[in-house]
Amino acid sequence: MAHLTTTHSRPSWASEDFLLAPPDPARRFEPALDPRDVRRLELHAVLTTAGIAPMPGDREAIEQLSALPHGVQSTLHRWLTHALA
Repeated sequence: MAHLTTTHSRPSWASEDFLLAPPDPARRFEPALDPRDVRRLELHAVLTTAGIAPMPGDREAIEQLSALPHGVQSTLHRWLTHALA
């Protein structure tokens, strides 16, 4: 390895470029989201896509709507997307 002197505020080893090995798919971390969190994120996405930016005070309403079953969420998404189409 090169020595660690700096030139123009850049270490001498900074010019040594190398590629990292691709990640091993078997060791990947698969985060599992709670279904309620998924519905909350989807609701934010549908509202934003519809041009309805949630206000800071809307958080509790979004949390309550996210607690509703998936079928109710699907209907709500359909209403929002068709009403503004």
